[in-house]
Amino acid sequence: MVTADTFPGGMIPGEVASLPLACSGVALLMNVYLYLKLKKAPRGNDTMNKLADIIQEGAKAFLKTEYKYLSIFVLTIFAFLIILFSLYKDEDSSPTDGVRIGFCFLAGAILSASAGWLGMIVATDANVRTTQAADAEGLAAALNVAFTGGAVMGFTVVGLGLFGVSLFFVIMCQGYEGETNEIMMGKAIESLSGFGFGASSIALFARVAGGIYTKAADVGADLVGKVEAGIPEDDPRNPAVIADNVGDNVGDVAGMGADLFESFVGSIIAAATLANMDVVKISLPFWIAGAGIIASVFGYFAVGAKDGASQHQLLSALHKGTFTASVLSLGFSAIIIWQLFENSTEGWKLFACIAIGLASGVLIGEATEYFTSYSYYPVQSITEAGVTGPATVIIQGLGIGMISTFPPVIIIIATILSCNALSGNYGIGIAAVGMLSTLGVTLATDAYGPVADNAGGIAEMANLDERVRDTTDALDALGNTTAATGKGFAIGSAVLTSLSLLNAFKDEARVDVVDVGDPIVLSGILFGAMLPFVFAALTMLSVQKAAGAIIIEVRRQFATIEGLMDGTAEPDYNKCIAISTQSSLEEMILPGLYAVMSPLLVGFLVGPKCLTGMLGGGIASGMMLAIMMSNAGGAWDNSKKYIEIEGKCGGKGTEVHKACVVGDTVGDPFKDTSGPALNILIKLMSIISLTVAPLFRNKEDWQEWYYGLIPLAIMIIGTIVIYRLFWRDSLDLSMDVGGEPAKDVESVGEDPVKEAA
Repeated sequence: MVTADTFPGGMIPGEVASLPLACSGVALLMNVYLYLKLKKAPRGNDTMNKLADIIQEGAKAFLKTEYKYLSIFVLTIFAFLIILFSLYKDEDSSPTDGVRIGFCFLAGAILSASAGWLGMIVATDANVRTTQAADAEGLAAALNVAFTGGAVMGFTVVGLGLFGVSLFFVIMCQGYEGETNEIMMGKAIESLSGFGFGASSIALFARVAGGIYTKAADVGADLVGKVEAGIPEDDPRNPAVIADNVGDNVGDVAGMGADLFESFVGSIIAAATLANMDVVKISLPFWIAGAGIIASVFGYFAVGAKDGASQHQLLSALHKGTFTASVLSLGFSAIIIWQLFENSTEGWKLFACIAIGLASGVLIGEATEYFTSYSYYPVQSITEAGVTGPATVIIQGLGIGMISTFPPVIIIIATILSCNALSGNYGIGIAAVGMLSTLGVTLATDAYGPVADNAGGIAEMANLDERVRDTTDALDALGNTTAATGKGFAIGSAVLTSLSLLNAFKDEARVDVVDVGDPIVLSGILFGAMLPFVFAALTMLSVQKAAGAIIIEVRRQFATIEGLMDGTAEPDYNKCIAISTQSSLEEMILPGLYAVMSPLLVGFLVGPKCLTGMLGGGIASGMMLAIMMSNAGGAWDNSKKYIEIEGKCGGKGTEVHKACVVGDTVGDPFKDTSGPALNILIKLMSIISLTVAPLFRNKEDWQEWYYGLIPLAIMIIGTIVIYRLFWRDSLDLSMDVGGEPAKDVESVGEDPVKEAA
């Protein structure tokens, strides 16, 4: 076996990070290639370009505003970590621990935000090029352009993620002169928990704010436009249509990118922490992640379809990419295991864990596809339920969502038990790395969806030929399925990553035994199981509030702007963009506050054993709720598409279609706001706990409970302030259609459309 002494060159951290840094460079070079390839695709006519520019500038304006507020949060937490680790430490702590963790936190936040920004910029450029490809060349070319746009997001996430975590691993190893290589690298990994904390914080706020933005606009546009006014989806007469298209990018591209960025780096950090300062085991997750990037490059080139392909054939085209990447990743992993472990039994057990992780990711995706694609019975049964009205559509969809939890849970359980039997907690951690190793191509299939959705919107608003919209609708339906599959993959990877972080927290906090019969632990489990429901409720209520404001504004414009319904006057798109922007930024504060403060509250107020129980309860409850909401929402969405694309039950405009539109409206915040945000919640609570774990070492229950009063006071004061500012004076949804919108949504300080001009 390779040991610290046998590494060439004598610089152990450099040897560990050399391959990952090189592979992250390949990812960034791949992005340059994809960007140049995308730029060669034509953008279409002036009307299409104008619409695309407005969508991009609206998304940029939102992210600028969001990042401006998040920068305050990031700097506050940066200072808090430095002060906390300076004042509250034990005999094992170093005076520089707080500074190291703080700078890692700052780097993780910046790189996560950068990944979301860069992916969103390219996605909003790819949408109009996809529309033009659908018009001029057909389905195959449009798929290629849209997938290229999504691939930029995928390779940006893995490239920046692996680059950041590898570089800061080397940097954090500095300053430990006189220590052994094992202790030096163990201390560096401990500091890297701050990197995961920073990435997870940005992911949470980006996902929540982006999800509220997109679903508020989407629900408002659908209910008033499609159901009440009877106009098509993405009709330019609908005042909320631009906000809806902007939301697709800030929620499903920037938000999803930040989410999986955190999962990717979090899995590496968790596995390296569980290595218990074994140099070779610390190296393995970095090298596997790097090899996965190379495999994903080959996976990208395996994707392709023919004109006139069916939904099943389109899905198979995307599956070729993920399967190719998975097989190659396994091959590269075998070479790495052989190199690091010199053909030992232990090494091949870890290889089996990597293979199990990869297989479980693929199987979870397949199970999710079955419950969310209209090619299969579950979604078709929801459409059939629409014959008796929207109530039965909702009932059937909820039932499908609940039963869809069964396959992923069985897959995750089998993964956990088998990997634990092979190599303990470290085996589970390395399985999470294996599952996420092909994220470059897996995320590309997910981020492709919003590009295709925007392409359809541009085709509708630019009044292109009906055949163009038919092509983009086929891509959009595929995107709904791949998005649902991506969410299932994200949830599965989040559970494995969170479990690994939980085990790492136990090791770092030195919690030896967790007895579920202990009242302290059981109380933590119950509290943790409750948190996902509160979190989901807050985000659902936020969508309802913001969507209500959009509905009123759209109704007002339909009633007061003469010639709008005739197409002789233009709607005021700015107003709906402003409502969605301000509402989403206001509403992200309270869920984020509870997510960040809950681990600190329980850990300091009660103790590390109660916090361990809270994390376990949150992971179990969060997984079930996230799968149910994501799959139910995806199934409702495609039940509507089944009618619109395949012409089932009489086609568009029928009562069955309207019933399924209502179901889709209910499912929108399920699948794009609350459900996806829950996997970030469980990861965020776990990584925060790991970050502050050194502060809980050798602490008994209730030993220093008075410190827990600080996060409790922050939560109470924050709740009161948010309630008084935003909830008590929320929009009066009973106002007349012709009334003026409430003052608190008049503007956001920036006019996105005016900025575009």
